[in-house]
This record gives sequence, C-alpha cells and structure tokens, in this order.
Amino acid sequence: MLDDEFRYYLENQNDIVESYNGKVVVIKDDKVVDAYDSKEQAYFESIKKYKLGTFLIMRCSPGNEAYTINFPYQIFA
Repeated sequence: MLDDEFRYYLENQNDIVESYNGKVVVIKDDKVVDAYDSKEQAYFESIKKYKLGTFLIMRCSPGNEAYTINFPYQIFA
C-alpha cells in the first residue's frame, strides 16, 4: 500500500534526517509534505488534507530504529 512512500524514506533517509531529525514527517507522492512534533499531530492534520492510506507518517531519525521492532526472546534448554 505505502511501499513507495517507505522506499522513498529509506532511499532519502540521510537527507530527510538532515532536514527533519527528531520530527515526525508525512510522506506522500515521493516527497516530505509536512513535519510535526508528534505522531498524533501528524495524523490529525494529515487526515484533513489527504485521504487515509495515501500518506506515510514516520518518526525521522538516523539508523533503522524508527522503523525496526525487536522482540526479545529467551531460549529454554
């Protein structure tokens, strides 16, 4: 669904972080269209402008921590 927007973020992450580090960015049509201080603000402002499912909201930070989830596990003998 939002594969293109996520791919755009990954391919341009360094430039986006340089401009928006720590912000929550809204990506639509292969560009950052807005930046906010919180995910909630990004969501509620974006749904006023764009149809749901047509934009991606991402916390902007270096590395992969903004888009990677690690699940701890324990191995039992």
